[in-house]
Amino acid sequence: MDAKQGAFAVRLARKAVEEWVGKGERLARPKCGKCFLAKSGVFTTLYTYPGRDLRGCIGFPSPVLPLADGIIEAAISATQDPRFPSLDKSELDKIIIEVSVLTKPERIPAKKPEEYTGKIKIGRDGLIIKRGARSGLLLPQVPVEYRWDANTYLQHLCMKAALPSDAWCAAGTEIYAFRSEIFGEKRPNGAIEKTAAKI
Repeated sequence: MDAKQGAFAVRLARKAVEEWVGKGERLARPKCGKCFLAKSGVFTTLYTYPGRDLRGCIGFPSPVLPLADGIIEAAISATQDPRFPSLDKSELDKIIIEVSVLTKPERIPAKKPEEYTGKIKIGRDGLIIKRGARSGLLLPQVPVEYRWDANTYLQHLCMKAALPSDAWCAAGTEIYAFRSEIFGEKRPNGAIEKTAAKI
């Protein structure tokens, strides 16, 4: 995804948020390029500005929707992230928006759980855990922000899925990795840049 496409993705998320929070209306998919019509996993993240505290993050880990539709749906859902109060109109100029476009998740092959830590690269790999009916996901920028090593990353991934922190070591647990391209606003309604994890 080039800079122009990344900027389009973030502006689309911003418009979806503004239409939903400001007018209670669901944004219709606008005219867009072919890459936005292909199915892709995507997450929309809202941060406070300038503090950059998490304000909402929702998305689709698997490619179940055309990218444009996924951005719109994820953006709307992020304003109602159950971990936080619903986003208010007064906050629209006090948040920055980030869009993460995901590759298709692939299971990490491992004969023994100890092999996972050597195959996970912090800042590159987002992770998904699946065990029974439970699952959880962490985007690749999360362990960088919190300065986690691979072991700690896996522990928090388990907790995200409401599993014991050592569930990644248990037989029957599946760990998947994906990568993402991340574009975000530098300030509310401001310039958009591609961001990379600072390791």
